[in-house]
Amino acid sequence: MNTIKSLLRQFRALPISLSLKFVIGVAVALSIVMGISLYFINENHERLVMKQVDIQAKALFQQIVLTRKWIADHGGIFVEQAPWKTPSPYITEPEIVDLQGRKYMKLTPAMVTKELSTYAKEKGLYSFHITSLKLINPENAPDDFERAALKEFEMKVTKETSRVEEKGPDYFYRYIAPLYIEEACLKCHAHQGYKIGDVRGAISVSVPMNSALLMIRSGKRGLILTSGLTIGVLMIVLYVMMKELVLRPVHELKNSIKGFSRGKISHTDFINTGDELQELSNSFAEMSQTLTNYHSDLENRVHMATAGLEKANERLTELNEKKSDFIAQISHELRTPMTSIKGAMDYISAKIARDGNDADDLMEFLDVIKNNADRLIRMVNDTLDLERIESGMFDLHYDHFDLLSLVKEVIISFQTITNERNIVFNIKARSDIIVNADQDRIRQVLINLVSNAINYSPDNADVQITVTETGDSVKVTLKDEGPGIPADVQEKIFDKFYTIGKRYGTGLGLAICRGIIEAHRGVIRVENIPGHKGSAIYFSIPKNGGAKDNGD
Repeated sequence: MNTIKSLLRQFRALPISLSLKFVIGVAVALSIVMGISLYFINENHERLVMKQVDIQAKALFQQIVLTRKWIADHGGIFVEQAPWKTPSPYITEPEIVDLQGRKYMKLTPAMVTKELSTYAKEKGLYSFHITSLKLINPENAPDDFERAALKEFEMKVTKETSRVEEKGPDYFYRYIAPLYIEEACLKCHAHQGYKIGDVRGAISVSVPMNSALLMIRSGKRGLILTSGLTIGVLMIVLYVMMKELVLRPVHELKNSIKGFSRGKISHTDFINTGDELQELSNSFAEMSQTLTNYHSDLENRVHMATAGLEKANERLTELNEKKSDFIAQISHELRTPMTSIKGAMDYISAKIARDGNDADDLMEFLDVIKNNADRLIRMVNDTLDLERIESGMFDLHYDHFDLLSLVKEVIISFQTITNERNIVFNIKARSDIIVNADQDRIRQVLINLVSNAINYSPDNADVQITVTETGDSVKVTLKDEGPGIPADVQEKIFDKFYTIGKRYGTGLGLAICRGIIEAHRGVIRVENIPGHKGSAIYFSIPKNGGAKDNGD
């Protein structure tokens, strides 16, 4: 069933007209049905012809048996001896002479059977042969077919048998049935040990089959020609009916629909077929009128809504520009005093430390001010970076550099903190991994990821950094021994202002990292490593793809 559905789908997709598809489909279906019908009709015709031949052979056999019985019942017959005939040496008293001196030759049933067969064979009608497994006359020796049949008759396996034989260019239907010993037969065959009811031999009848086979072939050709003609006429009628009753109205309806789609609306072009197609045409006309009215009303509404949207869009654009200006201005205004405060705090801290005065409380207070000033500066810088990323104004400056050297440089910048907490960085990478990217922005990503690994790792921990090349990209993975990242928040950590556990930063760092990596046409993800208790974050970027995309 699935195969038939698949074939129908493929046939439906053929780029030919509907009428041709219909005609081809019906022709195939009719051919299959007619073919099956012709097969059974031809088989039945062949069986009928063969049955007629079989009946003819059996009738000939019965006629011969009756003739033989009549001769046997009369003890044989005497016919005037022809000059070319000689009496049979296998019978007693084979001839007699009348008072006028004419000789008469005695004929047995077997001899009459043989002469009748010779006459029929010379006329080209049929032939028959009397045979036996216990021969008196060698001329009656059985052939292979007769010998096998005689053995089956003696074993009482069957009472008759037949087959078709080919002899040169001719075919013959051969039928054979047994001859049983009757009382009249004992006069000649009692000395052979037969008794009444025994199988004495058999008579095989050969009927020419050339005319019968010719009749079968002629009938088959007639059936094929009649079927082909029937299918052809039916296809022509179906094609004409399909074209006039279906395709022409459908074509008119298609033109109406096409005209409607182009704005050429007509309410008078109906299809007058008096059937379902006319109902479809009327429905389309009603639908077109409804759609026209709806379209007019919708245009008015869209026009009104568009005018409102244009005003709202202009207002939103104005507000967005003002927001961007405000963020840029307030960030600039915040960064300047925060930088001044930080510089002043650094100066006061250095001076107090240099003078050596007992000002521990003051130093602690100044450290708090300094740390918060640093945090405000980072927040302003992160906010500006994130704003540029989201507004599409994030420019990248591509250059070739050694990624491994950059990783080592970032780790060295945290050496003071790592030494205090005894955190060790293990780097696994080749020494010559050159990438084409924005070095400052990749450094920013590495600083953020390394800072997170240090902040969330316990003292005396190991942080592993792996740099690998995969095809045309390079991958950097950081694995720490911290508390790890739960599976349900692994995608959320790259959102703005999202943090886990202790809040070490602004919550914008990983969001900026994602923006930088995606700007390089790369990916940044949390990597699940079986058996690893901490967290593992990786990013990958193209080794040479960035410069092409940015026109460098």
